[in-house]
Amino acid sequence: MELTKPTKLEFYDQMLKLQSKAILVHYFKGDDGRKALILDNTIFHPQGGGQPSDTGFICVTDSNVRFCVQDVRSKDGVVFHYGVAEDSSMENELEQGKGKEVILQVDESRRRLNSRPFVEYKGTVPLNELQNKQREIEIEVNALISEGGKVYATVLPYQEAAELCGGSLPDYIHPGSNPRIIKLGDNPGCPCGGTHVSDISEILSMKVSKIRTKKGMTKVFYTIGT
Repeated sequence: MELTKPTKLEFYDQMLKLQSKAILVHYFKGDDGRKALILDNTIFHPQGGGQPSDTGFICVTDSNVRFCVQDVRSKDGVVFHYGVAEDSSMENELEQGKGKEVILQVDESRRRLNSRPFVEYKGTVPLNELQNKQREIEIEVNALISEGGKVYATVLPYQEAAELCGGSLPDYIHPGSNPRIIKLGDNPGCPCGGTHVSDISEILSMKVSKIRTKKGMTKVFYTIGT
């Protein structure tokens, strides 16, 4: 596949946007046999950071071509929208569609994470404390949800970002960079590249489904009600 520029991540600035327009850059069949679209920009969130990928549709403007997006991945800054054309007989239009305008539609229910995401932390929880920790997390998080609070996303210089996050940033955020910071209500900020609700109260509830500790890391799996 020919090299292409990094995909502009439109959801970075417009987390609530579910429909947008883009330009088709490439349509190809990968080594694993899956078909994929590459666009100049996207509102589809790729799988990563514990968040499942978005799904939805990509339609060619002024055409009946409709591509069902089943999975979204990112590699070296380029976002790959994997899926199938609803009508396989119209694939030729996608193959010859470089430079055409397309309309993106994200599945709202999927965006609201009706799947099983997770968060990962450095450190471990003793096996005999896992159940208690699971209950503690649920109680504290649901208390925050009931209080509510606006959710803000902003890209900041490193030092400003560190101050917003309580004075420091994780090691994987390099000094000199401009990380994207999410702030939930009056709580300290946190670097994150994912999508979020506009107010914490929209989540309604959270349930921890499993906590897994392995090799010095702890994963907390959860489900939410929206």
